[in-house]
Amino acid sequence: MGKYMETHSEPIMINEIPAILWGDKSDKIYLYVHGYQGSRTEAELFARHANARGWQVLSFDMPGHGIRPPCEYGLLPWEVAPDLQQVYGYIDGKYQHVALYCSSVGAYFSMLCYNEKPIEHALFVSPILDMELMIRNLMAETGVSEERLKREQIIPTSTGFLLIWRYLEYVVQRPIIKWDVPTKILYPGRDNFTDISVVDKFVKRFDAELEVFPQGVHWFLSLIHISE
Repeated sequence: MGKYMETHSEPIMINEIPAILWGDKSDKIYLYVHGYQGSRTEAELFARHANARGWQVLSFDMPGHGIRPPCEYGLLPWEVAPDLQQVYGYIDGKYQHVALYCSSVGAYFSMLCYNEKPIEHALFVSPILDMELMIRNLMAETGVSEERLKREQIIPTSTGFLLIWRYLEYVVQRPIIKWDVPTKILYPGRDNFTDISVVDKFVKRFDAELEVFPQGVHWFLSLIHISE
């Protein structure tokens, strides 16, 4: 474990986005895209392993997370997407090899924003792969019809999540129909956000690799094999 104990980290700002660049200068970099309630600092353990294999890691705080000002309605894709584009712009042209490490909803946002970028491979942990289905499942569980959501626009649920009509509209209008990045998925067997059937469908459609951690829940800390 000794070679993983320390790693160089440099706090930076990408316009107004707090970020950390982990590791010594390299021609290879991972973009680390955290999920709900995550932050740029959670990338440290992954960065130790990636740095030991010659990869730098760039992690950043998404809107309302880390040290950024709170957001009233959480992670909204039309607010997240410009940030992801700015972060990619920061590394664009500086590295010969670019890869992704994504957790939870970070996987969905990355597929939404990076499907045309020259990314070599992606590592998804507990990924949200079908956002429309997840929203509609939550609507069904809470007894909220599409007509009611359209009428009221924003509806709190007992789970603490908000149902937002504009969010559903946004997702329906932007389905993930293309993802050419070679992807490995680490799926927790007890995930209550994404059913294994959704993962299997994604794996078959986009020729991804799947590893199941049977006892894992949606939020758990683990690592996928890092390509040399």
